[in-house]
Amino acid sequence: MVTTDFRDFVLEQLRRASRATITHRAMFGGVGVYAEGLFFAIMADDLLYFKVDDETRPAFEARGMGPFLPYDDPARPMRGYWQLPGEVLEEPTELEAWVADAVAVARRAKK
Repeated sequence: MVTTDFRDFVLEQLRRASRATITHRAMFGGVGVYAEGLFFAIMADDLLYFKVDDETRPAFEARGMGPFLPYDDPARPMRGYWQLPGEVLEEPTELEAWVADAVAVARRAKK
């Protein structure tokens, strides 16, 4: 579940940090986030997860973040999405780079 306040705050921050058009859709109790139609982030339980690959995952690991656990089961992670460090969400310049990386991952995955 995602609260309306969290959803609205995250979308506002993402729209400020990105030149792309950011949209969202409700999905399975969470929220899918898109940039120019590319699915690059998930909100669940008032946490934000960005799409990752082998190139971008180390930045999340270095900050002590972990993968999305859609079933609250550490044995069944969704390794394609990792939690964004909370402080990044409040730093527009830093957030811009993290968004660009996640969108690039989504673009590479689409090919």
